[in-house]
Amino acid sequence: MVDRVPSMRERLAAAGVDGSSVTAADLDSVDVLTKDELPALQQATPPYGGLVAEGSAVARVFASPGPIYEVQLEGEDPWQWAAALSACGVGAQDVVLNCFGYHLSPAGMMFDLACRAIGATVIPAGVGSVELQARIVADVGATAYIGLPSYLAALVESYDDLGLPADRWLIDKALVTAEPLPDPLRERLVSRIPTVLMAYGTAEAGLIAHEVEPGRGLAVAEHVFVQVCEPGSGVPVLDDSLGEVVVTMAGDGTPLLRFGTGDVSRWQVVDGDLRLAGVLGRVGAAVKVRGMFIHPHQAAQVLEGLRDVGVTAGRYVVGRDGDRDRLTLEVSSDPGADLAAIQEVAEARTVSALRVRPQVVVVAEIEESHVLVDTRTAG
Repeated sequence: MVDRVPSMRERLAAAGVDGSSVTAADLDSVDVLTKDELPALQQATPPYGGLVAEGSAVARVFASPGPIYEVQLEGEDPWQWAAALSACGVGAQDVVLNCFGYHLSPAGMMFDLACRAIGATVIPAGVGSVELQARIVADVGATAYIGLPSYLAALVESYDDLGLPADRWLIDKALVTAEPLPDPLRERLVSRIPTVLMAYGTAEAGLIAHEVEPGRGLAVAEHVFVQVCEPGSGVPVLDDSLGEVVVTMAGDGTPLLRFGTGDVSRWQVVDGDLRLAGVLGRVGAAVKVRGMFIHPHQAAQVLEGLRDVGVTAGRYVVGRDGDRDRLTLEVSSDPGADLAAIQEVAEARTVSALRVRPQVVVVAEIEESHVLVDTRTAG
């Protein structure tokens, strides 16, 4: 496999490691490849940065924010999420409302394929049109949910606001991921959906870890080797200190070698098993908003482009409104600029480039800061 993956071959050689017999001890001498490095790596070695094995059967190509081009290989469950679904109780008897997007981002398809691998029926709902989705739940009889926890809360609220029949709410299990699940939100969801479990993964690795019981850590998936490492140095953390989640996996055509996810976690011992404590923050430059990564360089490109409508400066500020992420675009403008046009164009270009809809606010002056500011607290 190493001979067919140029990037892996080069990194092992640079570390002085024999690619034909890599051991766990060898890994520590290999520099961590961070998610933030992927856009430049793919630009330098198009189209996939030398990360896909030569001759692999690529079924689909996705364009995640960055842009990062992610491939789906042929196979029944290429991202290996079926184990997390099974732990949640999802099976062939279920009708699953999949509320991850199918357009360019891989999340919708990765869960769709996992559901089909275990025989479940899928409603490819995506994100948005929550009132329509609530009616679908009642009309079709959905029994399981996959998506953001905050979106599940919005779905429940919409179902009730529409006055839909209580006896037609059949969703009794939910696998949630891509954003935090704080205890108060979990408690609210469980009052309506008996089984709510958290999972963690990335577009590159697929499933990394998942709950097998609520609130007792995330069990590491069988197909990955996970390290929690000191940010920057890549030295593995052997106690319960915080560090970056670093993943290595063999894979059939998309192996990973010391891939730094940018997510922060720590180890915890539960009944003798070593588990991840969840995603507790970020060390990478990218910020995740409503399940989508926003990269600072992309935010800067949008802001620079807005000069043609009179924007003089701007920044994106990420916060929370209750359970839901909030993205605010603060901009200042030239005297006499058309403020309505600025708001319309800024919103449209942000949605197009970053795939998250912002609230655009015109202010007198922008504070000196980064173009992307995250005001949320972990948990």
